[in-house]
Amino acid sequence: MRPGSPKVAVFAAAALAFGVALIPSSATTAATGAADRYVRDLEGWRARADAGLRKDRGWLTLVGRHVLRYGANTVGSAPGNDVVLDAAIAPARLGTIHVDERRVKLVLADGVAMHPADAPARRFTGERALGTEPGRADWMADGRLAFQVIRRDDGQAVLRVADSAADLRAKFPGRLWYEPKRAMALPATFVPAAKGERITIVNVLNEISREPAAGSVAFMLDGKPYRLDAVGDDGNLFIIFRDGTAADATYPPGRFLYLEKPKDGKWVVDFNRAYNPPCAFSAYTSCPLPPPQNVLAPRIEAGERYRGR
Repeated sequence: MRPGSPKVAVFAAAALAFGVALIPSSATTAATGAADRYVRDLEGWRARADAGLRKDRGWLTLVGRHVLRYGANTVGSAPGNDVVLDAAIAPARLGTIHVDERRVKLVLADGVAMHPADAPARRFTGERALGTEPGRADWMADGRLAFQVIRRDDGQAVLRVADSAADLRAKFPGRLWYEPKRAMALPATFVPAAKGERITIVNVLNEISREPAAGSVAFMLDGKPYRLDAVGDDGNLFIIFRDGTAADATYPPGRFLYLEKPKDGKWVVDFNRAYNPPCAFSAYTSCPLPPPQNVLAPRIEAGERYRGR
């Protein structure tokens, strides 16, 4: 995304809307082409965001989130299991998940076989160690069922369960967006955080973490200066924010922004790419909330809206 003149983009849109016949200069032609490319790029990004939400083992497929204790945790659809799953996706006795401080192990019940979710031909029985690193945790699957165990920073293990035929996925009408507003792609200045600085983040379960601070982005909105703090440690920025639209139009707890480090050094805060956290779609997630300094008073009518669950 490259910063452009909001006035030029608005003028070009208005000219097209009212059918004004212009004899454009080369500068106007270039600006119009840039505006068209911007909208095409944005619509492509939004289509990918929608597809990502609908994918196998995506947020719309989640049907369970279970905190596991240290030791043995039996799993299956029979009522006596520690973790009870829907009989439509799991046998009465699926197996046992063993958790200790160092590892998580799955031991399947007799007669039960599973496979890594992305490798259906690699079916296994018996026991298998599970990778639990967030973002890389192993998914095991059989039929409609898939699950993974995530080890959180505090050592707690959480079982996440997905159903490929979940009603939420089947009936999802699609993400809901504001119309693109080029004027909401705002040139910004990035101010790096001091080395070792952290941001306190609280999630929807009231759990607190101290995340590496990347810095802040400063920008002007309606003639006034604003700043958003970001986390991240790879040069890109992840921002959690809330604005005035949360009262009636966007997801009440807040929205996300992900800014890739620009190759030309010119940062842009593009609110057209503000998107909802997983908790806007699924009850089986735990999402971070905006830090107090990232709660903005003005209405930012751009990006993703909220239709409810």
